[in-house]
Amino acid sequence: MSSYNLIVIGGGPGGYVAAIRAAQLGKAVAIVEANHLGGICLNWGCIPTKALLKNAEVYNLVKNAKKYGIEVGEVNVNWEKMIKRSRDVAKRLSKGIEFLMKKNNIEYIPAHGKILESGKVETTDADGKVVELTAENIIIATGARAKWFPGMEPDGELIITSKEAMIQEKQPESIVIIGAGAIGVEFAHFYQAFGTDVTLIEALPNILPIEDEDISKELEKTFKKRKMNILTSTMVEKIEKLDSGVNVKLKGGEILNADKALIAVGVQGNIDNLGLEDCNIIAENGWIKVNEFMETSLSQVYAIGDVAGPPWLAHVASAEGIIAVEHLAGLNPEGMKYDNIPGCTYCHPEVASVGLTEKASIENGYEVKTGNFPFRGLGKSMAVGDTDGFVKVI
Repeated sequence: MSSYNLIVIGGGPGGYVAAIRAAQLGKAVAIVEANHLGGICLNWGCIPTKALLKNAEVYNLVKNAKKYGIEVGEVNVNWEKMIKRSRDVAKRLSKGIEFLMKKNNIEYIPAHGKILESGKVETTDADGKVVELTAENIIIATGARAKWFPGMEPDGELIITSKEAMIQEKQPESIVIIGAGAIGVEFAHFYQAFGTDVTLIEALPNILPIEDEDISKELEKTFKKRKMNILTSTMVEKIEKLDSGVNVKLKGGEILNADKALIAVGVQGNIDNLGLEDCNIIAENGWIKVNEFMETSLSQVYAIGDVAGPPWLAHVASAEGIIAVEHLAGLNPEGMKYDNIPGCTYCHPEVASVGLTEKASIENGYEVKTGNFPFRGLGKSMAVGDTDGFVKVI
């Protein structure tokens, strides 16, 4: 086919969920994806990192088996096998998304998509073959990629992003992680669990700066107890590559030496080579501007997921995809709201939250009361031998 009711550009958790919902509503759908179905989340983000973090959890459990009355011998880590397991999980799931496309009669086009005008998409495959397609509606779901600042450009070897961090052939003895959001914190926990000397740097006053302050401080305390070096309110000036590692120069003059530097300072939208400028699709600060129904400034063109700005979460992208499809299908859905979205950081202890932080509640004019229950007083946490952390209700 060359004509569809809907073309989705991007096959991540926003794009493939939108495609499936449209197919369920009887639409003729094509999904255009240049790399692998599943997007960053499934191939290089949420899923493979969780596989690695499970390895860390098992390793810690086995190392501490003695406190449960279980005697084990020497514990060895097969780093190569551990990384392979993570990649195998991602590959199996990507194949599963392909199956879902077939099952729902969605045409999967492995190519780069570019919007020519409202209702027209040009695809270019790996061999350079160009095809022009038409559609009543288009959804952009191209996601985001790691960003960095001048002076800390990744080379994939010594200065790495999250993508390289999960496929290191050899465990680094030391690593400096720049940025203590969810990505930085998860990798800090992972590497330290296996004995890497970790320094975690954050420009803002707290790690996990978007979380409630009490939660962030508690996690920092737990990490420091495990001998992780944490530097908050700290800026990196530049990273210098050496023959056998990196020097991370901080503003103020201090220099940190490590085997690797991991850049985790945020993401930027994949808006290049999409034809946005030629079609007058408005982007602001690197993100496609949308309304509550995910409509862009060009009629019949929607944008969902990371490319449409924060919060950069897989389940947000999926929800936005469903709203966009139901809107273009005339089902009159409620507009997207962002005030009640759960989030989680998969370190140890895990951090989960939903709704406003205490600070945000006060800034929004609420009279606030808080309740706080430490896990050390909870029977279940004592029984499993894991009493760090607390629950806070605002």
